[in-house]
Amino acid sequence: MVEANTCKSSGKLRGKKPPPGQCEDNCCEDGKFYTTYKCSPPVSSHTKAKLTINSFAAGGDGGGPSECDNHYHSDDEPVVALSTGWFNNKKRCLKYIKIHGNGKSVKAKVVDECDSTRGCDSEHGYQPPCPNNLVDASKAVWKALGVPENDWGLMDIYWSDTD
Repeated sequence: MVEANTCKSSGKLRGKKPPPGQCEDNCCEDGKFYTTYKCSPPVSSHTKAKLTINSFAAGGDGGGPSECDNHYHSDDEPVVALSTGWFNNKKRCLKYIKIHGNGKSVKAKVVDECDSTRGCDSEHGYQPPCPNNLVDASKAVWKALGVPENDWGLMDIYWSDTD
């Protein structure tokens, strides 16, 4: 059935301007509509995704402690947040995924959700909802993939669950 393989938008969210000093990067714009998703594309042994960078450390741009273990994680630890559909109600929490990009691969632990259903509020650092195809990774993941630091930020990758 074709319908099962599609992931359609679950709605729109109206952005609000963040209070002064509450957002530095990728901030919501007042009145702009952002697409939300409750699902992500189907997972396979070669799941296409966008890799972004995040700090899961205390005071980092990841916000509060990680959803899976209520802890902060060092930038030197290979950890990721997955879009809401892939995070799958915490079913991938503390499990490892294998990320392939830049001709290399790395195993990373899932510690958080990149919320595709909500955003533009203090809980989400006044950033828009995540796209439904995001692997938000620590600096350690980017280093392991051998990506030069000035190229960190956004990269096409593919990933899979590990055993």
